[in-house]
Amino acid sequence: MKVRVDGVRKIRISGGYIRLDALLKFTSVALTGGEAKLLIRDGEVFVGGERCTQRGRKIAPGDVVRCGDETLIVAQGSSQ
Repeated sequence: MKVRVDGVRKIRISGGYIRLDALLKFTSVALTGGEAKLLIRDGEVFVGGERCTQRGRKIAPGDVVRCGDETLIVAQGSSQ
């Protein structure tokens, strides 16, 4: 489930974690896996306020991911 409020979206995941590149694709922050890889490699993605260049980083409920003007708050729950 995706909920958007003024550039901030709450994203619910059903598993314990989601890879950072998969999250960017799932939320359409990146249109393709290649674009997600470039955004991460170029240092445009922040996890918990710190620049992250690991595309395989595990993003868990409670993590906050920022890329450009998009902020994603990851929460536990089934994705619908």
